Amino acid sequence: MHVKKVPMRQCTGCGERKEKKELIRIIRTPEEAIDVDFTGRKNGRGAYICNSVECLQLARKKKSLERSLKTTIPEAVYQELEEEIRKNEDR
Repeated sequence: MHVKKVPMRQCTGCGERKEKKELIRIIRTPEEAIDVDFTGRKNGRGAYICNSVECLQLARKKKSLERSLKTTIPEAVYQELEEEIRKNEDR
């Protein structure tokens, strides 16, 4: 019997490896915009974080999200991402 491979990704905040569907994908679009990709299918360079504000704050502090996306992220975008994650935490 063939076992289906589960895609694993690493959180840029805490560094924990989890299944891809458990994490939130943050992308840098070809137009250089930063966006949250809940579907995991949008076009662009992606980085993953856990579905928690704490991991986003850790990623901000360590600048690991900026390093992964290879761009600088303005403070307003971090606040927008935090709001999106807070909305999604309830799901």
